[in-house]
Amino acid sequence: MKVWMEEHIVLVAAILCVTNGVAFAMMGVDKRRARRNQWRITERALLWSAALFGGVGSMLGMYLFRHKTKHRRFTVLVPLFAAVQIGIIAALLL
Repeated sequence: MKVWMEEHIVLVAAILCVTNGVAFAMMGVDKRRARRNQWRITERALLWSAALFGGVGSMLGMYLFRHKTKHRRFTVLVPLFAAVQIGIIAALLL
């Protein structure tokens, strides 16, 4: 497994950057749309973006944009997803 990671570390890092960037952007877009009373991104989509290795980006977006911070589901699940994902990545790198 470690040999695979050494050979593909750049690809894995790129995928993580993209997924976290998309999750971060989704939080920002949804906050902007909420302020303008426009069509919104569903909570389900926001949580799935966090669950699919976008936990860190979602958490950063959540607190930077002050979006969904009063929703218990988000304040519990998004940091949990981020912690689990960081743990998985750390375990793969060690």
